[in-house]
Amino acid sequence: MTRHSDRPAAPALKPIIEIAASVGLSEDDLETYGRYKAKVRLEAIRRFQRRPDASLILVSAMTPTPAGEGKTTVSIGLAQALARLGKATIAALREPSMGPVFGMKGGATGGGLSRVHPVDDINLHFTNDFHAVESAHNLLSTIVDNSVYHDNPLNIDPRKITWRRVLDMNDRFLRDIVIGLGGSINGVPRETGFDIVPSSEIMAILCLSRTYAELKEKIRRVLVGFTHDNRPVMAGDLKVEGAVTALLKYALLPNLVQTTENVPAIIHGGPFANIAQGTSSIMGTDLALRLADYVVTEAGFGFDLGAEKFFDIVAPYGNLDPRIVVLVATVRALKYHAGVAREDLDRSNPRAAVLGMANLRKHYQNIDKFRIPCIVALNRFPSDTDEEVRAVVKAAENEGMNIAPCDIFRLGGEGGLELAEKTISILQQNAPGCFRPLYGWDLPVEDKIFKVAGEIYGAVSIDYQPLARRNLDLINRYGFDKLPVCIAKTQQSLSDNPSLLGLPRDFIVTVREIKIASGAGFLIPITGEILRMPGLSKMPAAYNIDIDDEGVITGVSSPGEIGPLT
Repeated sequence: MTRHSDRPAAPALKPIIEIAASVGLSEDDLETYGRYKAKVRLEAIRRFQRRPDASLILVSAMTPTPAGEGKTTVSIGLAQALARLGKATIAALREPSMGPVFGMKGGATGGGLSRVHPVDDINLHFTNDFHAVESAHNLLSTIVDNSVYHDNPLNIDPRKITWRRVLDMNDRFLRDIVIGLGGSINGVPRETGFDIVPSSEIMAILCLSRTYAELKEKIRRVLVGFTHDNRPVMAGDLKVEGAVTALLKYALLPNLVQTTENVPAIIHGGPFANIAQGTSSIMGTDLALRLADYVVTEAGFGFDLGAEKFFDIVAPYGNLDPRIVVLVATVRALKYHAGVAREDLDRSNPRAAVLGMANLRKHYQNIDKFRIPCIVALNRFPSDTDEEVRAVVKAAENEGMNIAPCDIFRLGGEGGLELAEKTISILQQNAPGCFRPLYGWDLPVEDKIFKVAGEIYGAVSIDYQPLARRNLDLINRYGFDKLPVCIAKTQQSLSDNPSLLGLPRDFIVTVREIKIASGAGFLIPITGEILRMPGLSKMPAAYNIDIDDEGVITGVSSPGEIGPLT
């Protein structure tokens, strides 16, 4: 969504070697990809220790709306504001998927004066991490089918192969397909399909691994299907974990770039939060905690999705100690959750903005369950009136919420100084080590699911469909029941029904099936009508993307495209 008509000037970017030097990395520590981006070598990461007093700041949001919240923009702007205050700061963020880039979202690198650069490179191909994940995932798919074709030594039941293929593009026509047609020379016909790369278990594994040995071991544990007598078949049974890991050699290395104000940023990994864990790699976050005193990371979609998964899955696996949540809200989103039509959101309506705070309040209260503090970042849009902002701030403060308006899109780090100062103040008042996950992994699977759905979403019960019940039997039978749960759910509502806005009450969550992501180390209950392969809208963002004879790309980085860098 275009927020104002002014086209920002191209930023004065520094060579990536200079950005690296500012955090103690030498040129020999890097694998450079041109002038403005690089990967950090593993041996360089090992040279540093985590800073004992480093503060990990998690940026999340209220339930997202078509009105926009700007979570990535706030993350980048907050990092810039902290740097303006003299704090050694790094932003640790996810890589964009080209599915949404060409679909409904467009670029995912922030906006206005709070972006990561080089914008178009990051949005399109970047350092080829997504392509590596896609290739590694599909290599395993090919090996599975090849084993069945060549005498099937593992006795794999083709009807029970659970490992689907992936593609980093929104393509609804590939959700369900039949392969192996054209006679016996083309294999055994069976039904399968494609998911999008950010939902790939290989992507999840990449983002939860820190060494090649760990990566290879997790891939070895991937469940690919079942035998005719219903026993699990793992990737390790196919002896292919080494080859799959080889394709991920460079993808494991974190990517170093910079913000508009030359603050270092680590962009690495990109699992979606509605169908995966929704946060950047623990490798990238860990590196940032070794190089900076303040690390700003983000979790996808609303707090009920990415942030919950960060706390209950990513933080335990990565030995991370998040210190505070910055909860992004906008006047527009608040009004939308109050029932204001999208076409009327630009009209001043302080009453509706306050009424819509029921959704924000639920997320704020949920954060208390993890025993860490929160501050609301009220991200200003040009259409917001001072009256609306004052009304929301007053209502929040009256309820005891920490809140700070910010104008980060328009002003960059300068527009986030109040937010940064209040964040630092809260951090200084709260000791580290208070964070606790919501549940213990030893709980029965159904209890873990209800713990999240009941306490975080507000559901009153869970309806397990027949396939989900059969999945539960297999999970318990083969010892997968001690894994955490990574619930796949619509991002548009606290419930599993995208039409229920605001604060839904007395709803039931329907679990259709439960995927076993044994390599990544979690279970994926799939709820409602959520899909693991998105489709394109009637007017996808691809229609607005173009390139001229000088190589200037337009449309990806809108609003206000950035031209070629010199």
